[in-house]
Amino acid sequence: MSIEVGMKGRAETVVSQANTAQAACSGALPVFGTPFMCALMEEASWKSIAPHLEPGQSTVGTKLCVSHDSASPVGIKVWAESEITLVDGKRIELKVAAYDEKGLIGQGTHERFIITDERFLSKTSKKLEG
Repeated sequence: MSIEVGMKGRAETVVSQANTAQAACSGALPVFGTPFMCALMEEASWKSIAPHLEPGQSTVGTKLCVSHDSASPVGIKVWAESEITLVDGKRIELKVAAYDEKGLIGQGTHERFIITDERFLSKTSKKLEG
């Protein structure tokens, strides 16, 4: 495992009706929804880490603290960038930011933990047991 401070990730999309605040039920307007901005930040984050994990490992998001500072209309390209700022055993902290074609739209921090897929899913599925 070679996860290091400074590693970066990126994810992008175009704002459509499917990722608006209206679609997420997080608002009434047809603009890029905050839940989708957060998801894009998480995507950039996990994609920066995934290639450096052992087979059978993944990461899960555990904290996300962000501001959504500027609205983005349907039709504009948006993207998120992440940068690892701390690696503490299985805990990874990242700086995240989101942009549209006109500039910064949101920023904050994100925390992820490295997990073993099988163990994590086994533990999670026990919630369904009687």
